[in-house]
Amino acid sequence: MPSSAAEDDLAALRIALWDELQRAARDKGHGWRTPVLATRDGDGADARTVVLREVDAERRQLVIYTDARSPKVAQLQAHPQASLVAWCPSLGWQLRVKVRLSLDTDGLALSSRWARLKLSPAAQDYLSPLPPGSPLDASPVPARDTRGHFALIRAEVEAIDWLGLRTAGHRRAVFDAAGARWVTP
Repeated sequence: MPSSAAEDDLAALRIALWDELQRAARDKGHGWRTPVLATRDGDGADARTVVLREVDAERRQLVIYTDARSPKVAQLQAHPQASLVAWCPSLGWQLRVKVRLSLDTDGLALSSRWARLKLSPAAQDYLSPLPPGSPLDASPVPARDTRGHFALIRAEVEAIDWLGLRTAGHRRAVFDAAGARWVTP
């Protein structure tokens, strides 16, 4: 858990945020492990919980796994701007992250991740012959040596809006292309 000093210094807070994001990608119990991803669907919004799989602080990039046939894939291809929202009760921290999404459906990055994932029960999520949201039937499950419809969503972080809830008074900070600054909670 970050020190309370991190909540009073913008540079320390930025480091603590990225440290916590990296921890969330490794720790299944971390509150930020399953943020809500909101994308644009025509004239409206569509939101769903996703699993944060990897974080690259240096590149300011988050990685999420998906089925390439998922509605969010068509949405991100039409409108790559999106938002992630995460809450961590143990920290008392909320994140709103503006991201630019891109999709990997082939290549070494995908193959290496599939090599690890195919041995887990989660592999079935990407092997279904039916797209997400389809009615269930008795369709056969493909063999695990195929990659099915496994894809990576890369979320390039453009801005982070942090809110820390404290009994001594809430704090809020924004980190974006204009820099880092405290704002009214």
